[in-house]
Amino acid sequence: MNTASTPSLRLRVSQKAETILRGGHPWLFSDSIRDQTRPGAAGELAIIYDRKDRFLGMGLFDPDGPIRVRMLHTGKPHKLDRAWWQQHLSATLDRRRHLFDAQTNGYRLCNGESDGWPGLVLDRYDTTLVLKIYTTVWLPRLTEVVELIAEQVPHERLILRLSRNIQDKALPFTEGQILRGAAPVEPVVFLESGIRFEVDGVRGQKTGFYLDQRENRRIVESLAAGRRVLNAFSFSGGFSLYAARGGAVSVTDLDISEHALAAAHRNFALNLHHPAIGRCRHESVKADAFHWLNSTAPAPRSFDLMILDPPSLARRETERSQAIHAYGRMARRAIELLRPQGILVACSCSAHVSVPEFVESVRKAATQSARPFTELQITGHAADHPATFPEANYLKAIYLGF
Repeated sequence: MNTASTPSLRLRVSQKAETILRGGHPWLFSDSIRDQTRPGAAGELAIIYDRKDRFLGMGLFDPDGPIRVRMLHTGKPHKLDRAWWQQHLSATLDRRRHLFDAQTNGYRLCNGESDGWPGLVLDRYDTTLVLKIYTTVWLPRLTEVVELIAEQVPHERLILRLSRNIQDKALPFTEGQILRGAAPVEPVVFLESGIRFEVDGVRGQKTGFYLDQRENRRIVESLAAGRRVLNAFSFSGGFSLYAARGGAVSVTDLDISEHALAAAHRNFALNLHHPAIGRCRHESVKADAFHWLNSTAPAPRSFDLMILDPPSLARRETERSQAIHAYGRMARRAIELLRPQGILVACSCSAHVSVPEFVESVRKAATQSARPFTELQITGHAADHPATFPEANYLKAIYLGF
């Protein structure tokens, strides 16, 4: 990594930015910069000063994006040499050291800004690692990052995933590139709480699996006994398998993707040695879940447990209001399909919709149903997906009993 103790690229920031950075926020926006010594290149180490020319911190410079610097270090000046980077990764890995037992070998090793690695995530799927980059600032440093990972994390292969917005800027690196080891010749299989899942780390959504929903899947398992379950936006059947192992009578996967539904069937086949999963009736419906819930769904009172886990409905701030209304509409229709003593699990991964806004939209739908209900719990991020600043707090779920 860059070994210069005093980088030549120096930025002076506004008073407001001083306060924000001292409070631990990892982003410095372009409109907060009051003075810059020279143009900078993507990934260059920038040193940040306050209005009185006092050191604030250091970060990776992005000349093109609105987030001009992604912070690595604040506080006292420090040399960001190789030893610093090694210790930085070691500390990140240590935070996961005791989170999981031998029944789980799929989890997040590094969660971007909230672990001090802005715009970079690293997921483990047994002996396969998937590194996803969301910003060009890491591209000049990618070889060094891979070397650091190789030193500290044993693995069979390392796969590179690139956010869509940087794929055309990443050459010589490419989306799905195998950085270390050989390409898998058969599906990679990992364990989560003793359940086997296959994952496509080269082409699958995100890094191949939604590891962030692990704790909610475990809760669903504890609620599923004797119930008929609908898993809307089911992807590869994560919630469904936990529900089946928890004793569900039947599970219906609802997804628009035939590929995702086929993956769910393969995942069920991997777990038939679990008696409860073997007994559970597993069905699939290929349909747009929004349309199906509103127009095609069966008669009211058809399910005992419903999971709504849609993709992000607000990818930008201008879509926030529309997303809040959509969450409410989905919840209202789902409640109509719930049998007495049924449970609704409503999830949101939209960072632009706050926890209070999402929760209120679902509560309002429940109130308008005129059915008595109990709020069972509200959940957020799992321990391997820490959220240390507001923009990182995207995942939320609410459980309602009727």
